[in-house]
Amino acid sequence: MTSPLLEVHRASRTFSAGVSPFSREVLTAVDDVSLRLEPGRTLGVVGESGSGKSTLLRMALRLIRPTSGKILFEGRDIWTLSGRELLAVRRRMQAIFQDPASSFNPRQSIEAILAAPLEVHRIGTAAGRARTVAETLELVGLSATYASRRPHQLSGGQSQRVAIARAIILRPSLILADEPTSALDVSVQAQILALLQKTNRELGLACVFVSHNLGVIRFIADDVAVMRRGKIVELGSVEQVFEAPREEYTRALIAAVPEPSRRRSTVLSPQSVAQE
Repeated sequence: MTSPLLEVHRASRTFSAGVSPFSREVLTAVDDVSLRLEPGRTLGVVGESGSGKSTLLRMALRLIRPTSGKILFEGRDIWTLSGRELLAVRRRMQAIFQDPASSFNPRQSIEAILAAPLEVHRIGTAAGRARTVAETLELVGLSATYASRRPHQLSGGQSQRVAIARAIILRPSLILADEPTSALDVSVQAQILALLQKTNRELGLACVFVSHNLGVIRFIADDVAVMRRGKIVELGSVEQVFEAPREEYTRALIAAVPEPSRRRSTVLSPQSVAQE
């Protein structure tokens, strides 16, 4: 069996919330979750709002510390790393969020935004970084002329393309994506999903893709984890989960998806990955 790239081992996360000035309530966002992701595969994590899927992703990104359990990347507990070891992991693990524009410095050009990860990791010369930025923009369907633009000059779809470019410019082995298409129009969603699928395949990337939309997960993922109330209630390949779901909760989620989006054979046209 192939060694997992990412492994979540019995991870839980609780939060303390104030019910009154005299009492506190413990809320369990993620409850004893275990899963593994093989290199080059895409795991879709799906569930209704509040199911714990985004908290799970943030624990994998080392943004939220698990209350218990471990998050392993390439066999190493990410919460035991610091300094150069952590920097090396950061290079190989990148994120894409729902609202990319909020993570961009509005005063910087797109070239500066994309070159920043290269500078942090001391990759290349200034001229070499400029070439890498231009090549990466082309890879995500934007011409090199976009390098001189500012974030406010981009549409929603173009902003998400830049976010994808920033995530892949270091050539990581893992992408963690949190609802990266939910804020986009349906037609633009299709373009971004096709782009993610294309870049993941061409670069051999593994991906954890969080979404509440089973139609999106059906298209993008190889494997699916269904979350409810902080727990994984179903885990398997896309075919297993969609064609023969074991849990009533999963069956209810699938029944709510429009029929065309349930089928794996749904194909996006080549035009869908073209530049806007």
